[in-house]
Amino acid sequence: MPATLTDTVPRGAPSGRRGGRGVVLAAGLVAAFVYLYLPVLVPLAAQWWDDPDYSHGFLVPLLSAYFAWRQRPLLARLRPRPSAWGLGVLLLGVGLALLGNLGAELFLMRVSMVVVVAGLLLYLLGWPYLRQLAFPVGFLLFMIPLPAIVLNALTFPLQLLAAKLSTTALQLVGLPVYREGNVIFLPHITLEVVEACSGIRSLVSLSALAVVFAYLTQAVNWKRGLLALSAIPIAIVANAFRIWGSGVLAFFFGPRVAEDFYHTFAGWLVFVVAFALLVLEGLLLSRLRRR
Repeated sequence: MPATLTDTVPRGAPSGRRGGRGVVLAAGLVAAFVYLYLPVLVPLAAQWWDDPDYSHGFLVPLLSAYFAWRQRPLLARLRPRPSAWGLGVLLLGVGLALLGNLGAELFLMRVSMVVVVAGLLLYLLGWPYLRQLAFPVGFLLFMIPLPAIVLNALTFPLQLLAAKLSTTALQLVGLPVYREGNVIFLPHITLEVVEACSGIRSLVSLSALAVVFAYLTQAVNWKRGLLALSAIPIAIVANAFRIWGSGVLAFFFGPRVAEDFYHTFAGWLVFVVAFALLVLEGLLLSRLRRR
């Protein structure tokens, strides 16, 4: 009996020490990450707070943590296999942070946070863990606002597309209307599809919502991808429908009613309708799976 006791104690001790070292290492890495990226996180959170178009950024890390928590049964079956490739990914992330700092480019510095997280997972735990956590890590990209150069490149084409679609829809209901560029002319009002009406903000928000909805409701990857990508045409059509509604109200009830409708109620209503279309598509895809 004494021999058995002396055999079992040394076996348990190293395991406890390894667990303690793992906790200390994890705490040290978290502290280093916060120290490195605190100058990036504070302005990012301030932008979420000040700009309603990016207020969903507060939810993204929480949702990402929830998605990672959902993977815990699969993660429990894995064994850590640290990979040296993770060091290269870490260096890439740190390099992006330094490059963004030198060029005063916040987007690069913010993206580098996600790259560093992926590098840490790969370096400490290995490829199997990174594969299982790829979606939660990649979803963090939705918390990063698009850079101004991308917004400027997308905004005007979306303005023209929204104006063209809404003008066509107005003509289909028999209203006298014509378009020049992003300006729509009606008998009693002129509608200009300005940058705020391009739909780029709602497109980003709806895309993030579609990715979450697809991940939670679909089990097959191609269905998830199809549902997520469909948020792009749905958002574009919904934005054109909002402008069409403003034109119809302006023609029948006057410009003031149209302005009130556009600025107070139409945005929320159209976004809800767009999400309802996503839900309907998800139900159809689920029925296809059952069949």
